[in-house]
Amino acid sequence: MTAAVAVLSGCSATEQIPADQAGLPVVLTTFTVIADMTRAVAGDEVRVESITKVGAEIHGYEPTPSDLRNAETADLILDNGFGLERWFESFVERIDVPHAVLTEGIDPVNISTGDYEGLPNPHAWMSPIAGQVYVDNIETALTELVPESADVFAANADAYRAELQSLAAELTAAVAELPASQRVLVSCEGAFSYLARDVGLTEGYLWPVNSDSQGTPQQIKAAIDLVSDGDVPTVFCETTVNDSSMQQVARESGASFGGALYVDSLSEEGGIVPTYLDLLRYDITTIVDGLSGGTSNE
Repeated sequence: MTAAVAVLSGCSATEQIPADQAGLPVVLTTFTVIADMTRAVAGDEVRVESITKVGAEIHGYEPTPSDLRNAETADLILDNGFGLERWFESFVERIDVPHAVLTEGIDPVNISTGDYEGLPNPHAWMSPIAGQVYVDNIETALTELVPESADVFAANADAYRAELQSLAAELTAAVAELPASQRVLVSCEGAFSYLARDVGLTEGYLWPVNSDSQGTPQQIKAAIDLVSDGDVPTVFCETTVNDSSMQQVARESGASFGGALYVDSLSEEGGIVPTYLDLLRYDITTIVDGLSGGTSNE
């Protein structure tokens, strides 16, 4: 029998929720990756929604009036921090809703070039080591929201952290087996600073943060020189941006194009990376295969 559904007052009339989630505290996140992390810790104790949808480019997202209405009716808001959601800062300032920043406690990697020079790179979730700090902060925020479910949150968080630590160990071991010259991860956006720092890779990229100036001739030439001089075997790009500039880098440097990496968004349910753990596993496999001369996932 099909379960009855209820319409959430803050959403459009076409957005419906399962009846068994009606009445649960609502946790609103800014993008799909941290929504999935929150669901893994929350279990069935809260309902989790993401403002941005699958496939969205979160850096330049333009919030809608319904986003503000949903934020005003949420019981808790979770965002990444480190300047990722500048479009959401004014929302948080104007509403009286508990709020937690999931990068709290992470040692930032500061951006060294471009318009964002000196600011923290926001992509800390791309490291399974830093991802465990996200889990810590999610557990704390959920426990403050629903203290009677603290044991559920603690058990789920412990299991989740163990999976992330296993992935970190797997990637660190795989990187250690690569020749030193092949431990260079070159992508379109500088989204892998924390991953590189935590597992022993050197990072290169076209632009530090997605922006209107991405893929300039100067950026492309610098990447070609980096790849050619270092004999880097494979380069990559992210799913939410155009890969034509990196394809040019590959052609002119003689490197292979290793395919697309997922960063800012999960895929649809049933897709390649429907969860955060799937995203990390897919990217780890793609990176290691590419840098070791394996087959592209493209």
